[in-house]
Amino acid sequence: MATHASRRPTRVLFDTDPGIDDAMALLFLHRHPAIELVGITTVHGNAYTETTTRNALYLGERFGLEVPIARGATEPLAMPKSAPPTFVHGDDGLGNVGLSFEPTRRPDPRPAYRLIIDTVRRFPGEVTLVAVGPLTNLALAIQEAPEIASLVKEVVVMGGAFGVGGQGGNITPVAEANIHGDPHAADLVFTAAWPVTVVGLDVTHRVLMSNADFRRLREQGGQDGEFMWAISRHYVDFYSEREAIDGCYVHDSSAVAYVLDPSLFEVRRGPVRAVCDGLAMGQTIQRPDDRDFPPTAWDGLPSQRVCVDVDAQRLMTLYMDTFVTGDPGQPGACREDLAAFDEVLRPVD
Repeated sequence: MATHASRRPTRVLFDTDPGIDDAMALLFLHRHPAIELVGITTVHGNAYTETTTRNALYLGERFGLEVPIARGATEPLAMPKSAPPTFVHGDDGLGNVGLSFEPTRRPDPRPAYRLIIDTVRRFPGEVTLVAVGPLTNLALAIQEAPEIASLVKEVVVMGGAFGVGGQGGNITPVAEANIHGDPHAADLVFTAAWPVTVVGLDVTHRVLMSNADFRRLREQGGQDGEFMWAISRHYVDFYSEREAIDGCYVHDSSAVAYVLDPSLFEVRRGPVRAVCDGLAMGQTIQRPDDRDFPPTAWDGLPSQRVCVDVDAQRLMTLYMDTFVTGDPGQPGACREDLAAFDEVLRPVD
């Protein structure tokens, strides 16, 4: 078996709307040794784009993320932006804890979609786009430069709900928030000729980060863990009241976990569409490859992956081991021997 040193870390461009769980996923990407973060793009979603960009710049400056951060779309492609969910993420998008300083760093002069295009062209076949907010930036990029579809290694989306095990949406009975936030963009992204994996509520609602996990992060995860404990209090309160759980679901970090170890998930193959209007706006629907149907609007579209099951315990171990080490004063660098990731960094089929 080759050693980890012989493999290049996976290059990831993170499209995000920070957001409490976005911030946690960003630190996951930054701290894990099998990931090379190559850029951050911001988008409307959990807060207005002015706020999500400020939060990304703050996180970059506070935690030493030396990558370009580009401001993205402020509104969906074809409809007005709805009010941000301040009751979930707070007025500031980061749990109302207040920034410890005002960021002095400035965003990259390029718009987000242009940073996506330029990064993919710079590293052809090597960049995984991890998108954990509305998909407006990715849609703008593929509209502007359709040829990048053949240059992207993979697109991993946190979003959608496919009814697996009766799982519905979290913004309407059928729609998940990221897809509902820009369904026209989602449909463009799902039907483009690049490989997409959708990590939706069907699996993220099976992964729970408990308050005990957050306490362990606070006590043993260094500055990262202390920060995640602080911003999570507002988020956990929301979930405790709404879902009667002692913690929160792991949404955006589940998409990162897929990049690190696809074997954590069971996937179903088939074209995916997003409903763009009407009562079911934002619903995500897959036509499984192993089912025969009369001619439909799914015909001729690329077969994409939808996650339908997850090993929640292993996923949480992967997350916690990235931050928790034997030295409480230091953030984790993943306690496992890096050579173990030789297996999980294999190309997906």
